[in-house]
Amino acid sequence: MDSPSPRPAETHGPTGPPDRASAREESPARNPWWDNTRFVSASLIVVLHTMGSIMDRYGPLHAFHVAAWAFRVPAFVVLAGVFSSAGPLGPRHLRTLLRSIVLPALLFSLLFSVESYALGSPFALHITQLPWTLWFLMSLFFWRLLLPLVAQLRHPLLATTAVALAVGYVEEFGLQFSASRTLVYMPLFYFGWRLGQGMCTKWFESRWSLPTAAAGVLAAGLAAWQWHWDIQGTWLSMRHAYEADTALGMGGAWLVRLAVLASAAALVLCLLRLVPKRRLPLISVLGAGGFTVYLLHPLVILPLREKGLIERADTLPELIALLTGGVLLTALLASPPVRRLAQPLTRPPVAWLLEPAGGRSGRQDLR
Repeated sequence: MDSPSPRPAETHGPTGPPDRASAREESPARNPWWDNTRFVSASLIVVLHTMGSIMDRYGPLHAFHVAAWAFRVPAFVVLAGVFSSAGPLGPRHLRTLLRSIVLPALLFSLLFSVESYALGSPFALHITQLPWTLWFLMSLFFWRLLLPLVAQLRHPLLATTAVALAVGYVEEFGLQFSASRTLVYMPLFYFGWRLGQGMCTKWFESRWSLPTAAAGVLAAGLAAWQWHWDIQGTWLSMRHAYEADTALGMGGAWLVRLAVLASAAALVLCLLRLVPKRRLPLISVLGAGGFTVYLLHPLVILPLREKGLIERADTLPELIALLTGGVLLTALLASPPVRRLAQPLTRPPVAWLLEPAGGRSGRQDLR
């Protein structure tokens, strides 16, 4: 079986290469394994955001929310690390960060503000605390800036994990500039980068690892079914400082976070082992649009949530329709036509903003 593909020399969207709806995107050179995984994670993110406002009303939905947690944001963080570079941050890399992260974050933050205002909320510009899902882009910007430094440490995983655990005791690290989640998820981002370098190849190639991965996912599902009401949302979100909401108290709160991070890394490995490495009809093509899905889906879900349409779902057929609708929305937003239409927003041109690094040829690279 294929081992993890080498990381690209240049970084692009949050979880991999740019969402270009072109023939090159479906070329055999593109590793479908990552695209298949992206589609699974993106679908779970959209489904859970679609149904998030009613999760607490239904035990099975809440259990599903807890069981699938590691396959959503943690998986996206790991995939983002896979396709990141620890090389020197030269002008080309910085321009890529501007085009693929900074400008899309600002544009979609503005779109979110305009849409919220149209739905009746006061108009507000979000600068230091980006709305809803856009925190990921702010964190991604800092992860990519920090990775070259982190990779030079003697024990990078140990150091980043220690920071992730310690930051929970500092109340000043919270939602502003996505500070808490940037530091907390840094170990998973670095872990993803190492996977892109070929770490854990034996896990992905060995026959014994396939049933082990299936058992790991099953165990996570059973644990979530049994204890989902006991698992605090703050343990999984890791957006704020620790709270004394466990039997371990504040002194042992770091142990809970350590268990959460370790479980996330293990379950992402299980997910990657279970996802087929071969090209899957439709799935592999749609998986290439994970960035577009992540940016666009809140703009679709927000009016449905604010108008109370989602909260009205209270029968099994309606819940199934919501779940199915989330998957279909993922497929629609990831489709090549939508990616082409959204590209001016998801990867806006920067030639008008920056001086080309290499004269005329540099200007062509920025288009």
